[in-house]
Amino acid sequence: MATTTDKDKQTKQSFAHYWKQNLRAWRMWYRQSPGFFAATLLSSTCGALAPYLTIWLSAQIISELAGGRDPRRLASWAALTVGVTALLALAGGALNRWREYERSRLMAVRFKPLADKMMTLDYAEVDRQEVQDLYSQILQNDNWGGYGMYQTLQLFPDFCKGAVQVAGGVGFTLSLFLTDLPADSPLAFLNSPLALFVVLAFMVLVVVLSSLCDNKATLMLTKKTEAFTFGNRIFSFYGFQMVRDRKRAGDLRIYRQLKNVGMPLMSVPSSLPFVPGSSIAKLSKGRVGLLFGLCQSLTAVMTCAVYLFVCLKSWGGAFDVGLVTRYVGSATQLFGGISLLLLTLSQVRVNGTFLDTTFRFLDLPNHMYQGSLTTEKRSDRNYQVEFKDVSFRYPGTDRWALRHVNVKFRIGSRLAVVGPNGSGKTTFIKLLCRLYDPTEGEILLNGIDIRKYRYEDYMDIFSVVFQDFRLLALPLGENVAGAAEYDRDLAERCLRGAGFGERLDTMPKGLDTVLYKELDQDGVAVSGGEAQKIAIARALYKDAPFIVLDEPTAALDPIAEADIYAKFDAIAGDKTAIYISHRLSSCKFCDAIAVFDQGAIVQTGTHDTLVADENGLYHKLWQAQAQYYTNT
Repeated sequence: MATTTDKDKQTKQSFAHYWKQNLRAWRMWYRQSPGFFAATLLSSTCGALAPYLTIWLSAQIISELAGGRDPRRLASWAALTVGVTALLALAGGALNRWREYERSRLMAVRFKPLADKMMTLDYAEVDRQEVQDLYSQILQNDNWGGYGMYQTLQLFPDFCKGAVQVAGGVGFTLSLFLTDLPADSPLAFLNSPLALFVVLAFMVLVVVLSSLCDNKATLMLTKKTEAFTFGNRIFSFYGFQMVRDRKRAGDLRIYRQLKNVGMPLMSVPSSLPFVPGSSIAKLSKGRVGLLFGLCQSLTAVMTCAVYLFVCLKSWGGAFDVGLVTRYVGSATQLFGGISLLLLTLSQVRVNGTFLDTTFRFLDLPNHMYQGSLTTEKRSDRNYQVEFKDVSFRYPGTDRWALRHVNVKFRIGSRLAVVGPNGSGKTTFIKLLCRLYDPTEGEILLNGIDIRKYRYEDYMDIFSVVFQDFRLLALPLGENVAGAAEYDRDLAERCLRGAGFGERLDTMPKGLDTVLYKELDQDGVAVSGGEAQKIAIARALYKDAPFIVLDEPTAALDPIAEADIYAKFDAIAGDKTAIYISHRLSSCKFCDAIAVFDQGAIVQTGTHDTLVADENGLYHKLWQAQAQYYTNT
């Protein structure tokens, strides 16, 4: 979330800066959908000019009624008015439909730039809390007021319409100020340049003041961004998320956590922003309300001034009654266009502060060195990985997560990594997969520092099942393969090898069974243990030389876990497998065990050797869990 210093810097930025930010956003949208901008420009032009044509045609009819009243001319003007009005309505409707179609296409990918950036950021950057806070702030800004990238899609049509409306208004009302009153008219003083300047300046001033009032009120509200976003989070959570979350349903009922629908029984901050008496409510009833009211009042004053000036010139004999209709309508449209244009430009400034947040995220650099070497494609899977005096601490902390780690993986071997919580096991895996780079020391692949390899190539040699893995609401087979087109026989073999065979046989659609119900009402919910088996099958399907299981069987009981590991060991074949687990059932069939404690490897060896060392940490861990393995 932006700090006070950040906000102070933002308010000092020039309008040119904010305009450039909006232009950048429009360019990004244009690359996504050029059709939206073409449709918007045409529909805005049609919408802005249509009233002028209607006003001009109506003025011709009124002039004829006030003058010669020729039935044939009246009929011609009436027919032309009906025809043009119908044509403009059809054209406007078609163009608006096109614009809304293009807009709906953009809405489907409105968060794509953010998602693309998140996917291309270094994992170390994504894992930083500051980055997560920045991303969350962007989504919250969009949620409470549509500010940021989405707002620019609203501003472009208004900007186009305002600009065209002003241009058309100038053309249609120019003669209002250039047509002189008769010299003998008591209002002839209106012909003087000074009088015209005063009248025009007054009208423009009123419009500008009206726009400034609106802009000032909007800016005052946007300064409450944190309160708005916090309020949205409160009401969204208690009003929608909490009551519909099936995982919370039991607690809500057993402990009576809701006294009314959407109202928490337990305490929440008393200064909710959207309730009577809040700072936002007071602001809306006070200065903001007065400014918005003044804005509307000034608009009415401007309209009265237009009517008065036009009627005085007509009364003085400058033009007939038909032109009164034309000038009143055109002048109203002109100053309405000026007002719209000024309001849009003020919104450009307001939205620019939110775009600063968006582009601060999109411009985050990647710091991880990208090598150029390709990993050798070896049919014998002869990839040797070695940690040489590796130490690591997470950014922003002084505590070492790993310290002086030295270990070498034998090809095709099974390595178990065990230790208490917080001992560095998962950090060890993150470094192995190069999600982070070591703070000290180096990791070698076939004798070469892994930072010198192309990142994608290096990642290809690993299949990992993380603790917090996720499955998608897509068909089972696609979840296993990670693709829409896949080898069905291989996917099924991997599922059965991971122990999912019996469950697969109960699924009527087999591999085509959709998981979960978010995207398919016939979707099938799977238990935590079943989901873990699918995740293991996904790792097997990739068929990478290294396969890592980072406590993927935590949802299973110890005996079931041991059975999974035994089957997995059989189907892992010549892969180098690394097992991480609090429970030690996987260790008995491993070739080597590394025992971590407080970020260091304190023991290495086979299961029999380590369990025989009664003074070692492994022996203590094994004895604490031995009751679970009597059947293994």
